Amino acid sequence: MKITETALQGVLLIEPRRFGDARGFFSESWNKKAMADHGIYTDFVQDNHSMSGAVGTVRGLHFQAPPSAQAKLVRCGRGALFDVAVDIRRGSPTYGAWVGYELSFDNGLQLLIPEGFLHGFATRAPDTEIIYKCSDYYDVAADGAVAWDSCGIDWGVTGTPILSDKDALAPALADFDSPFIYEAPQ
Repeated sequence: MKITETALQGVLLIEPRRFGDARGFFSESWNKKAMADHGIYTDFVQDNHSMSGAVGTVRGLHFQAPPSAQAKLVRCGRGALFDVAVDIRRGSPTYGAWVGYELSFDNGLQLLIPEGFLHGFATRAPDTEIIYKCSDYYDVAADGAVAWDSCGIDWGVTGTPILSDKDALAPALADFDSPFIYEAPQ
C-alpha cells in the first residue's frame, strides 16, 4: 500500500495494491495492521455508500462536530469523482486551505481525511458511487456544512452544479465558527 502525505497535515492519499489477471483484480482497501505500521490508528465504525446519477453533482462541504467528529476513508466504487478536504481547525497554519484528488474506479486511489476537515466531492462520470468509512456514527445533532463555493475550490464543474437544499443553504467559510481547534504535532 502506497501512502502519500498531502499539503494538509493528516490528509493522506492512499493507493492500495491491485492484483489483476484476465478475470479482473483483487485489492485490499483497508487493513488495520498495515495502517498502524504507517502510524495511522483510525478505528472505523460505519461504512457509507452513495450514488450520484448526474455528472456535476457536488456533495459537501460536510463535517460532523465534536464529540461526534468523524475521520473518513473515501474511495470511488464506480465512475470518477473529484474529492476534496478543507482544513477547518481554528489556529491551524493551513486553516481554509484545501486539497483535491481525482478518485476513480480505474485508479483505485483513496483519501484519508481526519477529524477537523470538511469533506466534499464533485462527480466526473454518470452513476458515480462513493464508498467511505467513518470513525464515528452519524449524529444528526452534530451534522454540519459549509458552502461548497466559499473556499476557492476549483471543482472543475461546467455549468451549474447539482446540489442538495442543505448544501445550497450552507453558510460561507467566512461566516463559519468552526468547532475544531488545531493541536500542533508533538
